[in-house]
Amino acid sequence: MNHNSLISQPFFTRFFFFFVTNVMTCPHEGIAMTGCSASGGEFMIGVDGEEGWYADFNNHRGVNALPKFVGPLSVPGLYEMAMAVLGICKQNLEIFDDFQMNINDVPHSTIYTKDDVQLHVENRLICHVSGFFPAPVSVYWTRNEQNVTEGTSINTPYPSKDGTFTQISTLKFTPQQGDIYSCTVQHPALEQPLTRVWDVEQDQPGIGPAVFCGLGLTVGLLGVATGTFFLIKGNGCS
Repeated sequence: MNHNSLISQPFFTRFFFFFVTNVMTCPHEGIAMTGCSASGGEFMIGVDGEEGWYADFNNHRGVNALPKFVGPLSVPGLYEMAMAVLGICKQNLEIFDDFQMNINDVPHSTIYTKDDVQLHVENRLICHVSGFFPAPVSVYWTRNEQNVTEGTSINTPYPSKDGTFTQISTLKFTPQQGDIYSCTVQHPALEQPLTRVWDVEQDQPGIGPAVFCGLGLTVGLLGVATGTFFLIKGNGCS
């Protein structure tokens, strides 16, 4: 699978996952995971719930996925180890060739932006898919009902503690007023594709705060007037 392309639907057939947990002893949670099929495979190292490094078997290299400020995850011979583990995974795939999983957990998805939306300023749409089994899912993006592939990416399925998986797909985009985006998820547990829609809307600046301040001032003046009335009335009674 290419991290910069969509996952093809046929990849759902015969996919075997093999886990190696507790790969770190420092105060961070680490996990290593590999998955394979007859046509390819994945090897990923996660750090504190985030993808930290993965093997790009198509281009014969390892890829650091951590943010630049964290620094690269550098382990000598890591890609070679990933190749060896992938071989073991494919041997297990042959052993479990006739094994059929009857468990299907339906995915849930949400769509949101990485940063606050400003018209004509590049941003990222994030499609967060979680709670599904088996892995992976297929994710497709549209803009104004037209398929979009440029600027899309998807990470390796990340295991959750409940045995399900999470995947995140992103789309680089520049917000334009009136544009409508969607992310569609496909998975064997779904009777029909799951689609979430996000549209570009930007309110006129300052209207909300102005109305709120106006209401606050009005309520404040009413409070002062009411208090003054009762003070005068009380003094008159005394």
